[in-house]
Amino acid sequence: MRAEVDSAAKLVDQNLTLVKRHLDWDQAIQKLEAMNQQAELPTLWDDPAVAQKLLKERESLSHAIGKIKALQQRLDDNIGLIELGELEGDESIVQEAEQGIFDLQRECARLQIETLLSGEADANNCFIEVNAGAGGTEAQDWTQMLARMYSRWAESKKYKIELIDENPGDEAGLKSITLKISGFQAYGWMKTESGVHRLVRISPFDSNARRHTSFASVWVYPEIDDSIDIVIEEKDLRIDTYRASGAGGQHVNKTESAIRITHLPTNIAVQCQNDRSQHRNKAQAMSMLKARLYELELRKREEAALSTLASKTDIGWGHQIRSYVLQPYQMVKDLRTAVEKGNAQGVLDGDIDDYLEAALAQRIGGN
Repeated sequence: MRAEVDSAAKLVDQNLTLVKRHLDWDQAIQKLEAMNQQAELPTLWDDPAVAQKLLKERESLSHAIGKIKALQQRLDDNIGLIELGELEGDESIVQEAEQGIFDLQRECARLQIETLLSGEADANNCFIEVNAGAGGTEAQDWTQMLARMYSRWAESKKYKIELIDENPGDEAGLKSITLKISGFQAYGWMKTESGVHRLVRISPFDSNARRHTSFASVWVYPEIDDSIDIVIEEKDLRIDTYRASGAGGQHVNKTESAIRITHLPTNIAVQCQNDRSQHRNKAQAMSMLKARLYELELRKREEAALSTLASKTDIGWGHQIRSYVLQPYQMVKDLRTAVEKGNAQGVLDGDIDDYLEAALAQRIGGN
């Protein structure tokens, strides 16, 4: 056991060294100090765009440096506790500290990926759209299950979740739903989830208890800030209004406050109904449309850069990325990375980190 602990501690130290090297540690410390000084200048907000960019970069760098320091301190503390426990003959202290080092090993492996999330939108909030595929009630129920999975994952990361739009199913579930996930690197972590997700189970809606296969598509795109200029011409838009769906009798259902905007050149459509105000819904929908167009451009660049990578077609309806099998056995397998887990219910409860990390490592490895 002691050899395993020593090996784990050595790996943690090596991983932290690699992360520091990637950041150019000494230069990163100096850069953060300079940013802190700039942020305190009274003239900072003379140019809001420059101020926002500075504060965003500072937050990202501060987060990375703070996390590395915290992990290094925990490693030193656990090593010290092991030495103290051995000196005093307290095996409980030793065991607790050893477990702490094994936990650090997993966290450092994740930090390596997190530190490499340096794409121009990786630090941003994101929108997640889930749409039911063919299959009626089955697919609509699956759409709701996926939305719950992502919500539970976001909650576990202390991210903020906001419902932007939902279209209830005819009998159960959802035809579609759009969520906004707000938090540092939300898009960076979630961007590999775009694609088709397949569910196999005994249908709770089938009186004959037959096995059904359902599909739902997931699309993830980053929220963009005012520093990114996306030009959209009015002539390229079709704007439709409709009554929002939801509980009857509410004001939101009595007026055509819901907005759907279609960008004709790309056929990208977005919709928003989470506010009583048509004006605010339109503003939110325009923000989402700009984000979708921006994500489209990012994806084009990435696909050009990764033209030789087999996973370059991960994104898009019709390309299955993961299978969730609940009957006759339980297994969730990612078809891109071959990561699989037998605890399907745990995955559906939001335990998807292993899939996210493997997909990101594969993508980063292809750069």
